[in-house]
Amino acid sequence: MSATLASFKLPAIDNEPLRSYAPGSPERNGLEDAIAQMKRELPFQVPCVVNGKHVKTGNLAKQPIPANHALHLCEYHQADPATISAAIDGALSGKAAWEALPWNDRAAIFLKAADLISGKYRYQLLAATILGQGKNAWQAEIDAAAEMADFFRFGVKFVEELYAQQPPKNAPNVWNRLEYRALEGFVLAVSPFNFTAIGGNLSGAPALVGNVVIWKPSPMSVYANYLTHKLLLEAGLPPNVIQFVPGPAPEIVKQAIDHREFGALHFTGSTAVFKSLWKDISQNLDKYRGYPRIVGETGGKNFHLIHSSADVSNAVLQSVRAAFEYQGQKCSALSRLYVSSSVWKGGFKEQLVASTSKIHVGPPEEFQNFVGPVIGEAGFRKVTGYIEKAKQTGGEILFGGSSDDIVGYFIQPTIILTKDPRSITMVEEVFGPVLTVFVYEDEDYEQTLDLIDTTTPYALTGSIFASDRSALLHATNRLRNAAGNVYYNDKCTGAVVGQQPFGGGRASGTNDKAGSISIFNRFVSPRSIKETFVDITSVQYPSNVV
Repeated sequence: MSATLASFKLPAIDNEPLRSYAPGSPERNGLEDAIAQMKRELPFQVPCVVNGKHVKTGNLAKQPIPANHALHLCEYHQADPATISAAIDGALSGKAAWEALPWNDRAAIFLKAADLISGKYRYQLLAATILGQGKNAWQAEIDAAAEMADFFRFGVKFVEELYAQQPPKNAPNVWNRLEYRALEGFVLAVSPFNFTAIGGNLSGAPALVGNVVIWKPSPMSVYANYLTHKLLLEAGLPPNVIQFVPGPAPEIVKQAIDHREFGALHFTGSTAVFKSLWKDISQNLDKYRGYPRIVGETGGKNFHLIHSSADVSNAVLQSVRAAFEYQGQKCSALSRLYVSSSVWKGGFKEQLVASTSKIHVGPPEEFQNFVGPVIGEAGFRKVTGYIEKAKQTGGEILFGGSSDDIVGYFIQPTIILTKDPRSITMVEEVFGPVLTVFVYEDEDYEQTLDLIDTTTPYALTGSIFASDRSALLHATNRLRNAAGNVYYNDKCTGAVVGQQPFGGGRASGTNDKAGSISIFNRFVSPRSIKETFVDITSVQYPSNVV
Protein backbone atom coordinates (compact mmCIF):
# COMPACT_ATOMS: atom_id res chain seq x y z
CA MET A 1 0.00 0.00 0.00
CA SER A 2 1.08 3.58 -0.62
CA ALA A 3 2.40 5.64 2.27
CA THR A 4 0.28 8.22 4.03
CA LEU A 5 2.35 11.36 3.50
CA ALA A 6 0.09 13.97 5.08
CA SER A 7 -2.86 14.57 7.37
CA PHE A 8 -5.56 15.63 4.94
CA LYS A 9 -8.39 18.09 5.54
CA LEU A 10 -11.83 17.18 4.20
CA PRO A 11 -13.84 19.43 1.90
CA ALA A 12 -16.66 21.31 3.66
CA ILE A 13 -19.47 18.90 4.50
CA ASP A 14 -23.11 19.98 4.52
CA ASN A 15 -26.53 18.46 3.98
CA GLU A 16 -27.54 17.85 0.39
CA PRO A 17 -30.00 20.60 -0.68
CA LEU A 18 -33.48 19.32 -1.44
CA ARG A 19 -34.93 20.00 -4.87
CA SER A 20 -38.56 21.10 -5.00
CA TYR A 21 -39.78 19.39 -8.22
CA ALA A 22 -42.14 22.31 -8.84
CA PRO A 23 -44.12 22.30 -12.10
CA GLY A 24 -41.91 23.26 -15.03
CA SER A 25 -38.70 23.04 -13.01
CA PRO A 26 -35.64 21.37 -14.53
CA GLU A 27 -35.67 18.73 -11.78
CA ARG A 28 -39.29 17.79 -12.44
CA ASN A 29 -38.58 17.48 -16.15
CA GLY A 30 -35.50 15.38 -15.44
CA LEU A 31 -37.37 13.09 -13.07
CA GLU A 32 -40.33 12.67 -15.41
CA ASP A 33 -37.94 11.70 -18.21
CA ALA A 34 -36.18 9.17 -15.94
CA ILE A 35 -39.49 7.59 -14.88
CA ALA A 36 -40.71 7.40 -18.47
CA GLN A 37 -37.47 5.79 -19.62
CA MET A 38 -37.53 3.31 -16.74
CA LYS A 39 -41.11 2.34 -17.58
CA ARG A 40 -40.12 1.74 -21.21
CA GLU A 41 -37.18 -0.46 -20.27
CA LEU A 42 -38.55 -2.55 -17.41
CA PRO A 43 -38.27 -5.27 -16.27
CA PHE A 44 -34.57 -4.95 -15.55
CA GLN A 45 -32.32 -7.94 -14.98
CA VAL A 46 -30.37 -7.85 -11.72
CA PRO A 47 -27.58 -10.32 -10.96
CA CYS A 48 -25.80 -11.02 -7.74
CA VAL A 49 -22.53 -9.08 -7.74
CA VAL A 50 -19.64 -11.04 -6.23
CA ASN A 51 -16.10 -9.66 -6.38
CA GLY A 52 -17.38 -7.17 -8.93
CA LYS A 53 -18.56 -9.89 -11.30
CA HIS A 54 -22.17 -10.53 -12.25
CA VAL A 55 -23.38 -13.92 -11.04
CA LYS A 56 -26.56 -15.36 -12.53
CA THR A 57 -27.81 -18.32 -10.55
CA GLY A 58 -30.89 -18.89 -12.70
CA ASN A 59 -33.11 -18.90 -9.62
CA LEU A 60 -35.16 -15.82 -10.47
CA ALA A 61 -37.50 -13.73 -8.32
CA LYS A 62 -39.40 -10.56 -9.17
CA GLN A 63 -39.73 -7.12 -7.57
CA PRO A 64 -43.34 -6.07 -8.29
CA ILE A 65 -44.41 -2.47 -8.79
CA PRO A 66 -46.77 -1.88 -5.85
CA ALA A 67 -48.88 0.72 -7.67
CA ASN A 68 -49.44 -1.72 -10.55
CA HIS A 69 -48.73 -5.24 -9.34
CA ALA A 70 -49.30 -6.80 -12.76
CA LEU A 71 -45.89 -5.34 -13.65
CA HIS A 72 -42.53 -5.82 -12.03
CA LEU A 73 -39.57 -3.48 -11.94
CA CYS A 74 -36.92 -6.16 -12.14
CA GLU A 75 -36.14 -9.84 -12.13
CA TYR A 76 -33.21 -10.72 -9.92
CA HIS A 77 -31.03 -13.77 -9.49
CA GLN A 78 -31.23 -15.13 -5.96
CA ALA A 79 -27.99 -16.05 -4.30
CA ASP A 80 -27.48 -19.77 -3.68
CA PRO A 81 -25.10 -21.35 -1.14
CA ALA A 82 -22.21 -21.43 -3.60
CA THR A 83 -22.67 -17.74 -4.38
CA ILE A 84 -22.75 -16.82 -0.70
CA SER A 85 -19.61 -18.86 -0.05
CA ALA A 86 -17.84 -17.13 -2.93
CA ALA A 87 -18.98 -13.75 -1.62
CA ILE A 88 -17.71 -14.42 1.90
CA ASP A 89 -14.41 -15.86 0.68
CA GLY A 90 -13.93 -12.94 -1.70
CA ALA A 91 -14.69 -10.37 0.97
CA LEU A 92 -12.27 -11.95 3.43
CA SER A 93 -9.54 -12.15 0.80
CA GLY A 94 -9.78 -8.39 0.22
CA LYS A 95 -10.10 -7.39 3.84
CA ALA A 96 -6.43 -6.75 4.66
CA ALA A 97 -5.86 -4.53 1.64
CA TRP A 98 -9.04 -2.52 2.23
CA GLU A 99 -8.32 -1.94 5.91
CA ALA A 100 -4.74 -0.94 5.11
CA LEU A 101 -5.77 1.51 2.39
CA PRO A 102 -4.90 5.04 3.55
CA TRP A 103 -7.92 6.68 5.14
CA ASN A 104 -7.95 9.57 2.68
CA ASP A 105 -8.42 7.09 -0.18
CA ARG A 106 -11.34 5.33 1.52
CA ALA A 107 -12.84 8.76 2.21
CA ALA A 108 -12.43 9.86 -1.40
CA ILE A 109 -14.37 6.83 -2.67
CA PHE A 110 -17.40 7.63 -0.52
CA LEU A 111 -17.25 11.35 -1.26
CA LYS A 112 -17.28 10.53 -4.96
CA ALA A 113 -20.17 8.12 -4.42
CA ALA A 114 -22.13 10.93 -2.74
CA ASP A 115 -21.52 13.16 -5.73
CA LEU A 116 -22.70 10.42 -8.07
CA ILE A 117 -25.87 10.09 -5.99
CA SER A 118 -26.58 13.81 -5.98
CA GLY A 119 -25.66 14.21 -9.64
CA LYS A 120 -25.36 11.53 -12.30
CA TYR A 121 -27.59 8.90 -10.62
CA ARG A 122 -30.06 11.19 -8.85
CA TYR A 123 -33.08 10.84 -11.12
CA GLN A 124 -32.41 7.18 -11.81
CA LEU A 125 -32.32 6.41 -8.07
CA LEU A 126 -35.47 8.44 -7.52
CA ALA A 127 -37.31 6.74 -10.38
CA ALA A 128 -36.37 3.29 -9.06
CA THR A 129 -37.52 4.27 -5.56
CA ILE A 130 -40.79 5.78 -6.83
CA LEU A 131 -41.73 2.84 -9.03
CA GLY A 132 -40.28 0.01 -6.95
CA GLN A 133 -41.00 1.20 -3.43
CA GLY A 134 -44.05 3.42 -3.99
CA LYS A 135 -42.63 6.75 -2.80
CA ASN A 136 -43.78 10.06 -4.19
CA ALA A 137 -41.20 12.46 -5.60
CA TRP A 138 -40.61 14.38 -2.37
CA GLN A 139 -40.23 11.26 -0.24
CA ALA A 140 -37.90 9.72 -2.82
CA GLU A 141 -35.86 12.93 -2.94
CA ILE A 142 -35.28 13.11 0.80
CA ASP A 143 -34.41 9.40 0.86
CA ALA A 144 -32.59 8.17 -2.22
CA ALA A 145 -30.88 11.45 -3.08
CA ALA A 146 -30.41 13.67 -0.02
CA GLU A 147 -30.20 11.21 2.86
CA MET A 148 -27.99 8.70 1.10
CA ALA A 149 -25.58 11.42 -0.03
CA ASP A 150 -25.64 12.78 3.54
CA PHE A 151 -24.87 9.35 4.99
CA PHE A 152 -21.74 9.07 2.87
CA ARG A 153 -20.51 12.67 3.25
CA PHE A 154 -21.18 12.98 6.96
CA GLY A 155 -19.92 9.44 7.44
CA VAL A 156 -16.53 10.52 6.15
CA LYS A 157 -16.61 13.54 8.48
CA PHE A 158 -17.57 11.42 11.48
CA VAL A 159 -14.84 8.87 10.82
CA GLU A 160 -12.27 11.66 10.54
CA GLU A 161 -13.45 12.87 13.97
CA LEU A 162 -13.36 9.33 15.35
CA TYR A 163 -9.78 8.75 14.22
CA ALA A 164 -8.81 12.08 15.78
CA GLN A 165 -9.95 10.92 19.23
CA GLN A 166 -6.60 10.14 20.84
CA PRO A 167 -5.37 9.78 24.45
CA PRO A 168 -5.10 13.26 25.98
CA LYS A 169 -2.08 12.50 28.19
CA ASN A 170 1.41 11.14 27.75
CA ALA A 171 3.84 10.43 30.56
CA PRO A 172 7.41 11.74 30.13
CA ASN A 173 9.29 9.93 27.35
CA VAL A 174 6.09 8.14 26.22
CA TRP A 175 3.76 8.52 23.24
CA ASN A 176 0.27 6.96 23.55
CA ARG A 177 -1.77 6.35 20.43
CA LEU A 178 -5.11 4.76 19.59
CA GLU A 179 -5.91 3.04 16.33
CA TYR A 180 -9.38 2.04 15.22
CA ARG A 181 -9.13 -1.38 13.65
CA ALA A 182 -11.87 -2.89 11.55
CA LEU A 183 -13.63 -5.86 13.12
CA GLU A 184 -12.25 -9.32 12.49
CA GLY A 185 -14.22 -11.23 9.88
CA PHE A 186 -17.05 -9.76 7.81
CA VAL A 187 -20.17 -7.71 8.46
CA LEU A 188 -23.59 -8.91 7.34
CA ALA A 189 -25.84 -5.99 6.30
CA VAL A 190 -29.57 -6.78 6.04
CA SER A 191 -31.49 -3.79 4.72
CA PRO A 192 -35.24 -2.99 4.48
CA PHE A 193 -37.43 -1.87 1.60
CA ASN A 194 -38.62 1.46 2.92
CA PHE A 195 -35.47 3.57 2.57
CA THR A 196 -33.03 3.25 -0.31
CA ALA A 197 -30.62 5.28 1.83
CA ILE A 198 -30.67 2.72 4.64
CA GLY A 199 -29.32 0.10 2.25
CA GLY A 200 -26.45 2.42 1.38
CA ASN A 201 -25.77 3.18 5.03
CA LEU A 202 -26.04 -0.36 6.38
CA SER A 203 -23.41 -1.52 3.91
CA GLY A 204 -21.43 1.73 3.68
CA ALA A 205 -20.92 2.64 7.35
CA PRO A 206 -18.99 -0.54 8.25
CA ALA A 207 -17.02 -0.33 5.00
CA LEU A 208 -15.93 3.25 5.71
CA VAL A 209 -13.96 2.07 8.76
CA GLY A 210 -12.26 -0.76 6.91
CA ASN A 211 -14.72 -3.65 7.15
CA VAL A 212 -15.84 -5.93 4.35
CA VAL A 213 -19.56 -6.49 3.94
CA ILE A 214 -22.06 -9.04 2.69
CA TRP A 215 -25.14 -7.01 1.72
CA LYS A 216 -28.54 -8.72 1.53
CA PRO A 217 -31.12 -6.21 0.28
CA SER A 218 -34.88 -6.45 0.75
CA PRO A 219 -36.70 -8.22 -2.09
CA MET A 220 -38.93 -5.12 -2.39
CA SER A 221 -36.03 -2.71 -3.02
CA VAL A 222 -33.61 -4.78 -5.08
CA TYR A 223 -33.34 -2.48 -8.08
CA ALA A 224 -32.68 0.77 -6.19
CA ASN A 225 -30.14 -1.07 -4.02
CA TYR A 226 -28.49 -2.57 -7.10
CA LEU A 227 -28.06 0.93 -8.54
CA THR A 228 -26.53 2.01 -5.22
CA HIS A 229 -24.02 -0.84 -5.36
CA LYS A 230 -23.28 -0.05 -8.99
CA LEU A 231 -22.41 3.58 -8.25
CA LEU A 232 -20.21 2.56 -5.31
CA LEU A 233 -18.15 0.42 -7.67
CA GLU A 234 -18.06 3.30 -10.15
CA ALA A 235 -16.77 5.54 -7.37
CA GLY A 236 -13.78 3.24 -6.97
CA LEU A 237 -14.84 0.87 -4.20
CA PRO A 238 -12.74 -2.29 -4.56
CA PRO A 239 -15.03 -5.02 -5.91
CA ASN A 240 -14.66 -7.40 -2.97
CA VAL A 241 -15.43 -4.87 -0.20
CA ILE A 242 -19.25 -4.93 -0.47
CA GLN A 243 -20.78 -8.06 -1.99
CA PHE A 244 -24.34 -7.69 -3.30
CA VAL A 245 -26.37 -10.85 -2.70
CA PRO A 246 -30.16 -10.57 -3.07
CA GLY A 247 -32.21 -13.65 -2.31
CA PRO A 248 -34.08 -15.56 0.37
CA ALA A 249 -33.35 -14.03 3.76
CA PRO A 250 -33.47 -17.15 5.97
CA GLU A 251 -30.99 -19.11 3.87
CA ILE A 252 -28.56 -16.24 3.22
CA VAL A 253 -28.58 -14.99 6.78
CA LYS A 254 -28.16 -18.47 8.26
CA GLN A 255 -25.17 -19.25 6.06
CA ALA A 256 -23.56 -15.96 7.03
CA ILE A 257 -24.11 -16.17 10.79
CA ASP A 258 -23.04 -19.81 10.86
CA HIS A 259 -19.64 -18.83 9.44
CA ARG A 260 -16.63 -18.74 11.79
CA GLU A 261 -15.62 -15.32 10.40
CA PHE A 262 -18.99 -13.65 11.06
CA GLY A 263 -18.08 -10.41 12.82
CA ALA A 264 -21.18 -8.23 12.97
CA LEU A 265 -24.82 -7.82 12.00
CA HIS A 266 -26.05 -4.44 10.74
CA PHE A 267 -29.81 -4.77 10.50
CA THR A 268 -32.95 -2.74 9.90
CA GLY A 269 -36.26 -4.58 9.83
CA SER A 270 -38.87 -6.16 12.04
CA THR A 271 -38.49 -6.59 15.77
CA ALA A 272 -39.44 -10.28 15.61
CA VAL A 273 -36.77 -11.04 13.01
CA PHE A 274 -34.11 -9.09 14.91
CA LYS A 275 -34.84 -10.93 18.15
CA SER A 276 -34.69 -14.24 16.31
CA LEU A 277 -31.32 -13.38 14.76
CA TRP A 278 -29.94 -12.31 18.14
CA LYS A 279 -30.91 -15.68 19.57
CA ASP A 280 -29.37 -17.54 16.62
CA ILE A 281 -26.12 -15.61 16.94
CA SER A 282 -25.96 -16.31 20.66
CA GLN A 283 -26.29 -20.03 19.96
CA ASN A 284 -23.22 -19.82 17.68
CA LEU A 285 -20.84 -18.05 20.06
CA ASP A 286 -18.52 -21.04 20.34
CA LYS A 287 -17.99 -20.95 16.56
CA TYR A 288 -16.75 -17.38 16.34
CA ARG A 289 -13.37 -15.77 16.91
CA GLY A 290 -14.96 -13.30 19.30
CA TYR A 291 -18.29 -11.74 20.23
CA PRO A 292 -20.04 -10.43 17.12
CA ARG A 293 -21.39 -6.90 17.21
CA ILE A 294 -25.16 -6.71 16.83
CA VAL A 295 -26.53 -3.38 15.59
CA GLY A 296 -30.22 -3.10 14.81
CA GLU A 297 -33.03 -0.64 14.28
CA THR A 298 -36.46 -2.24 14.24
CA GLY A 299 -40.07 -1.20 14.80
CA GLY A 300 -41.88 1.72 16.33
CA LYS A 301 -45.25 2.69 17.73
CA ASN A 302 -44.66 6.40 17.70
CA PHE A 303 -46.72 9.04 19.45
CA HIS A 304 -47.81 12.64 19.32
CA LEU A 305 -48.92 14.13 22.62
CA ILE A 306 -51.10 17.21 22.23
CA HIS A 307 -51.22 19.27 25.42
CA SER A 308 -54.07 21.68 26.14
CA SER A 309 -51.71 24.60 25.40
CA ALA A 310 -50.73 23.37 21.94
CA ASP A 311 -51.18 25.37 18.76
CA VAL A 312 -54.01 23.47 17.07
CA SER A 313 -53.23 24.18 13.43
CA ASN A 314 -49.56 23.22 13.69
CA ALA A 315 -50.31 20.07 15.72
CA VAL A 316 -52.88 18.95 13.15
CA LEU A 317 -50.72 19.51 10.09
CA GLN A 318 -47.65 17.94 11.66
CA SER A 319 -49.73 14.91 12.71
CA VAL A 320 -51.19 14.38 9.24
CA ARG A 321 -47.76 14.47 7.67
CA ALA A 322 -46.22 12.19 10.28
CA ALA A 323 -48.99 9.61 10.00
CA PHE A 324 -49.53 9.47 6.25
CA GLU A 325 -46.33 10.44 4.44
CA TYR A 326 -45.03 7.37 2.62
CA GLN A 327 -48.24 5.58 3.62
CA GLY A 328 -47.05 5.26 7.22
CA GLN A 329 -44.33 2.84 6.12
CA LYS A 330 -41.62 4.46 8.21
CA CYS A 331 -40.40 3.03 11.46
CA SER A 332 -40.77 6.59 12.77
CA ALA A 333 -44.32 7.14 11.47
CA LEU A 334 -46.97 8.53 13.78
CA SER A 335 -49.35 5.78 14.84
CA ARG A 336 -50.91 6.84 18.15
CA LEU A 337 -52.19 10.33 18.87
CA TYR A 338 -53.10 11.56 22.34
CA VAL A 339 -55.16 14.76 22.29
CA SER A 340 -56.42 16.78 25.24
CA SER A 341 -60.18 17.05 25.42
CA SER A 342 -60.25 20.84 25.29
CA VAL A 343 -58.09 20.89 22.15
CA TRP A 344 -60.11 18.09 20.54
CA LYS A 345 -63.35 19.98 21.10
CA GLY A 346 -61.72 23.28 20.16
CA GLY A 347 -61.35 22.40 16.48
CA PHE A 348 -58.65 19.74 16.37
CA LYS A 349 -61.03 16.98 15.27
CA GLU A 350 -62.54 18.98 12.43
CA GLN A 351 -59.16 20.23 11.22
CA LEU A 352 -57.65 16.73 11.39
CA VAL A 353 -60.40 15.25 9.22
CA ALA A 354 -60.44 18.22 6.84
CA SER A 355 -56.67 18.16 6.32
CA THR A 356 -56.65 14.41 5.73
CA SER A 357 -59.53 14.67 3.26
CA LYS A 358 -57.36 16.87 1.03
CA ILE A 359 -54.80 14.13 0.52
CA HIS A 360 -54.68 12.58 -2.93
CA VAL A 361 -54.13 8.82 -3.18
CA GLY A 362 -52.77 7.16 -6.29
CA PRO A 363 -49.69 6.16 -8.29
CA PRO A 364 -46.63 7.88 -6.82
CA GLU A 365 -45.25 8.98 -10.17
CA GLU A 366 -48.28 11.27 -10.55
CA PHE A 367 -47.12 14.37 -8.73
CA GLN A 368 -50.45 15.37 -7.17
CA ASN A 369 -50.56 12.18 -5.08
CA PHE A 370 -49.41 12.45 -1.46
CA VAL A 371 -50.19 8.82 -0.57
CA GLY A 372 -49.17 5.93 -2.80
CA PRO A 373 -49.48 2.16 -2.44
CA VAL A 374 -48.34 0.03 0.47
CA ILE A 375 -45.45 -2.16 -0.53
CA GLY A 376 -47.13 -5.47 -1.34
CA GLU A 377 -49.94 -7.94 -0.82
CA ALA A 378 -48.78 -9.09 2.62
CA GLY A 379 -48.60 -5.52 3.86
CA PHE A 380 -51.97 -4.72 2.33
CA ARG A 381 -53.62 -7.68 4.10
CA LYS A 382 -51.96 -6.81 7.40
CA VAL A 383 -53.01 -3.16 7.39
CA THR A 384 -56.57 -3.75 6.22
CA GLY A 385 -56.81 -6.50 8.83
CA TYR A 386 -55.94 -4.03 11.57
CA ILE A 387 -58.60 -1.62 10.33
CA GLU A 388 -61.22 -4.38 10.48
CA LYS A 389 -60.12 -5.40 13.98
CA ALA A 390 -60.43 -1.79 15.12
CA LYS A 391 -63.98 -1.62 13.76
CA GLN A 392 -64.91 -4.88 15.45
CA THR A 393 -63.61 -3.72 18.83
CA GLY A 394 -65.45 -0.41 18.97
CA GLY A 395 -63.13 1.91 17.07
CA GLU A 396 -64.88 4.73 15.24
CA ILE A 397 -63.63 5.46 11.72
CA LEU A 398 -63.43 9.23 11.46
CA PHE A 399 -61.97 9.13 7.97
CA GLY A 400 -60.95 6.53 5.41
CA GLY A 401 -61.08 2.83 6.16
CA SER A 402 -61.47 1.79 2.52
CA SER A 403 -58.94 0.02 0.30
CA ASP A 404 -58.49 -1.33 -3.22
CA ASP A 405 -55.95 -3.86 -4.48
CA ILE A 406 -57.30 -4.45 -7.99
CA VAL A 407 -54.47 -2.62 -9.74
CA GLY A 408 -52.21 -1.53 -6.89
CA TYR A 409 -52.14 -1.90 -3.13
CA PHE A 410 -53.94 1.30 -2.13
CA ILE A 411 -55.34 2.04 1.32
CA GLN A 412 -57.14 5.27 2.09
CA PRO A 413 -55.55 7.30 4.91
CA THR A 414 -57.51 6.11 7.94
CA ILE A 415 -58.21 7.87 11.24
CA ILE A 416 -59.62 5.74 14.07
CA LEU A 417 -61.03 7.22 17.27
CA THR A 418 -60.79 4.85 20.21
CA LYS A 419 -62.04 5.04 23.79
CA ASP A 420 -59.63 2.29 24.82
CA PRO A 421 -56.02 3.52 25.02
CA ARG A 422 -54.86 -0.09 24.93
CA SER A 423 -56.86 -1.15 21.88
CA ILE A 424 -55.01 -3.15 19.24
CA THR A 425 -54.14 -0.23 16.93
CA MET A 426 -52.80 1.73 19.92
CA VAL A 427 -50.46 -1.12 20.88
CA GLU A 428 -49.27 -3.07 17.83
CA GLU A 429 -47.20 -1.72 14.95
CA VAL A 430 -49.42 -1.36 11.86
CA PHE A 431 -46.89 -0.01 9.32
CA GLY A 432 -49.49 1.57 7.09
CA PRO A 433 -51.59 4.73 6.71
CA VAL A 434 -53.55 4.26 9.94
CA LEU A 435 -53.69 6.77 12.80
CA THR A 436 -55.48 5.99 16.06
CA VAL A 437 -56.60 8.85 18.30
CA PHE A 438 -57.27 8.74 22.03
CA VAL A 439 -58.82 11.82 23.64
CA TYR A 440 -57.81 12.33 27.27
CA GLU A 441 -59.33 14.66 29.82
CA ASP A 442 -57.12 17.67 30.47
CA GLU A 443 -56.82 16.79 34.14
CA ASP A 444 -55.60 13.30 33.22
CA TYR A 445 -52.30 14.51 31.78
CA GLU A 446 -50.25 12.49 34.27
CA GLN A 447 -52.13 9.25 33.56
CA THR A 448 -51.72 9.89 29.84
CA LEU A 449 -47.96 10.12 30.24
CA ASP A 450 -48.06 6.73 31.93
CA LEU A 451 -50.08 5.34 29.03
CA ILE A 452 -47.60 6.59 26.47
CA ASP A 453 -44.72 5.07 28.40
CA THR A 454 -46.25 1.65 29.08
CA THR A 455 -48.70 0.85 26.29
CA THR A 456 -46.20 -0.55 23.79
CA PRO A 457 -42.78 -2.23 23.95
CA TYR A 458 -41.33 0.24 21.44
CA ALA A 459 -39.34 3.40 22.12
CA LEU A 460 -38.38 5.00 18.81
CA THR A 461 -39.85 8.48 18.20
CA GLY A 462 -42.35 10.80 19.80
CA SER A 463 -43.47 14.41 19.71
CA ILE A 464 -44.81 16.76 22.37
CA PHE A 465 -46.94 19.73 21.34
CA ALA A 466 -47.30 22.46 23.96
CA SER A 467 -46.74 26.18 24.34
CA ASP A 468 -46.65 25.74 28.12
CA ARG A 469 -42.95 25.13 28.69
CA SER A 470 -43.43 23.46 32.05
CA ALA A 471 -45.85 20.92 30.56
CA LEU A 472 -43.43 20.22 27.72
CA LEU A 473 -40.46 19.70 30.00
CA HIS A 474 -42.46 17.63 32.47
CA ALA A 475 -43.53 15.29 29.65
CA THR A 476 -39.96 15.10 28.40
CA ASN A 477 -38.70 13.97 31.80
CA ARG A 478 -41.53 11.52 32.42
CA LEU A 479 -41.06 10.00 28.94
CA ARG A 480 -37.26 9.88 29.12
CA ASN A 481 -37.08 6.25 27.99
CA ALA A 482 -40.19 6.20 25.78
CA ALA A 483 -38.41 7.41 22.64
CA GLY A 484 -34.88 7.71 21.30
CA ASN A 485 -35.85 10.75 19.23
CA VAL A 486 -38.13 13.38 20.76
CA TYR A 487 -39.49 16.45 18.98
CA TYR A 488 -41.01 19.63 20.38
CA ASN A 489 -43.88 21.08 18.32
CA ASP A 490 -42.67 19.15 15.28
CA LYS A 491 -43.60 15.83 13.72
CA CYS A 492 -41.99 12.57 14.85
CA THR A 493 -40.61 11.74 11.38
CA GLY A 494 -37.82 13.19 9.30
CA ALA A 495 -34.54 12.87 11.23
CA VAL A 496 -31.74 14.48 9.22
CA VAL A 497 -28.19 13.09 9.06
CA GLY A 498 -25.84 15.32 11.00
CA GLN A 499 -28.73 17.06 12.74
CA GLN A 500 -30.84 14.46 14.57
CA PRO A 501 -28.99 11.17 15.18
CA PHE A 502 -31.61 8.46 14.75
CA GLY A 503 -32.45 5.37 16.77
CA GLY A 504 -34.51 4.05 19.64
CA GLY A 505 -34.35 1.64 22.54
CA ARG A 506 -36.49 -1.06 24.12
CA ALA A 507 -37.99 -3.17 21.32
CA SER A 508 -37.07 -0.53 18.73
CA GLY A 509 -33.40 -1.47 18.56
CA THR A 510 -29.92 -0.95 19.93
CA ASN A 511 -30.09 2.87 19.65
CA ASP A 512 -26.68 3.22 18.03
CA LYS A 513 -27.73 6.46 16.34
CA ALA A 514 -27.37 6.30 12.57
CA GLY A 515 -26.40 9.66 11.16
CA SER A 516 -23.88 10.37 13.92
CA ILE A 517 -20.37 9.42 15.01
CA SER A 518 -21.82 6.86 17.45
CA ILE A 519 -22.64 4.25 14.80
CA PHE A 520 -19.01 4.02 13.70
CA ASN A 521 -17.83 3.05 17.16
CA ARG A 522 -19.82 -0.16 16.75
CA PHE A 523 -17.79 -1.30 13.75
CA VAL A 524 -14.29 -0.72 15.04
CA SER A 525 -12.13 -2.55 17.56
CA PRO A 526 -9.70 0.00 19.06
CA ARG A 527 -6.11 -0.88 19.88
CA SER A 528 -3.98 1.16 22.28
CA ILE A 529 -0.32 1.58 21.38
CA LYS A 530 2.22 2.83 23.93
CA GLU A 531 5.72 3.67 22.76
CA THR A 532 8.49 4.36 25.29
CA PHE A 533 11.51 6.36 24.10
CA VAL A 534 13.86 6.00 27.10
CA ASP A 535 14.98 2.63 28.44
CA ILE A 536 14.61 1.76 32.10
CA THR A 537 17.83 0.98 33.96
CA SER A 538 16.65 -1.11 36.90
CA VAL A 539 13.97 -3.56 37.96
CA GLN A 540 13.70 -1.92 41.38
CA TYR A 541 11.03 0.65 42.22
CA PRO A 542 12.09 3.94 43.78
CA SER A 543 10.28 2.83 46.94
CA ASN A 544 12.57 -0.20 47.19
CA VAL A 545 15.49 2.05 48.08
CA VAL A 546 16.34 1.91 51.81
